[in-house]
Amino acid sequence: MKTEVLQADTPETATCAVELLREGEAVALPTETVYGLAADALSDKAVLKIFQAKSRPRFDPLIVHLPDENWIERVAIVDSSVEDKFARLRKQFWPGPLTFIFPRQPVISDVVTAGLDTVAIRFSSHPVFRKISAAFGRPLAAPSANRFGRLSPTAAEHVRAELDGLIPLIVDAGPTSHGLESTIIALRNGRIEILRRGPITEKQLSAFGEVVVIGATHHPEAPGQLPSHYAPRTRLVLVENAADFDSKSGQRLGLLSWRAKSDARFAAIRQLSERQDLVEAATNLFRLLRELDACDLDLIVAEELPDEGLGAAINDRLSRASSVN
Repeated sequence: MKTEVLQADTPETATCAVELLREGEAVALPTETVYGLAADALSDKAVLKIFQAKSRPRFDPLIVHLPDENWIERVAIVDSSVEDKFARLRKQFWPGPLTFIFPRQPVISDVVTAGLDTVAIRFSSHPVFRKISAAFGRPLAAPSANRFGRLSPTAAEHVRAELDGLIPLIVDAGPTSHGLESTIIALRNGRIEILRRGPITEKQLSAFGEVVVIGATHHPEAPGQLPSHYAPRTRLVLVENAADFDSKSGQRLGLLSWRAKSDARFAAIRQLSERQDLVEAATNLFRLLRELDACDLDLIVAEELPDEGLGAAINDRLSRASSVN
């Protein structure tokens, strides 16, 4: 299969993407978080092409992206006990990088939910994704557009490096703005449970009620919960401070830095943010890890960030990347 890359600002691109989606194909689309691999969420045949292209295990559920909010009750069951809180959270954060877990309607199949009785729903704010989604007129299943377990793509060239020849189309709208996958929450037991950290932080959500963070698990109820994930091909270790790292002689080392600006022990250094700005760090995370992964290193050393807000979400990704090897 030949993979075509089309610029998002050309008139023909949206038409081509919608036609391919209607034919049951999976296409890579930009979102405000990372690039997603989208297919018709109501077609098992189409959704299976996502799993095939990504080599994604069938036990890991997918997020369903809605073309508009009128689809909420058609795909999910929102209990009356959480309706008010859900409405207030939607008003504040939708469209945007917040995903909700609810019991599913029968129209959403076991293939999408990995056999779970729940479905993850999101309403993206990216103008290109929204345009194509609205024109398609049906929900789209859209996990990150990369090989399973690897670094999420924040630019079209990242998608091509991972999936060239496996999908027919990549819609290129430039780099994504957030750089981290959406925050995933469940409203239950009178609380807001964070199942995956992301751009919407614990502090932001705490204005709407008690917040509890649920850790990684080998039995995910939402995408991105597996203990090992988001990894470069080069082995990665997570340390509190690179200055204290005990390096072995003969190793070619790279550093993903939060504090250090220079260190002769490292053959390559990438700094997440010179200003130590967490928003900038989140945007740069996967891109800089990809750059280090291309430097022919034996080991990538990543420094922890302040464990709050976006820093906690970045640490979560780095911790799970370090668990892969």
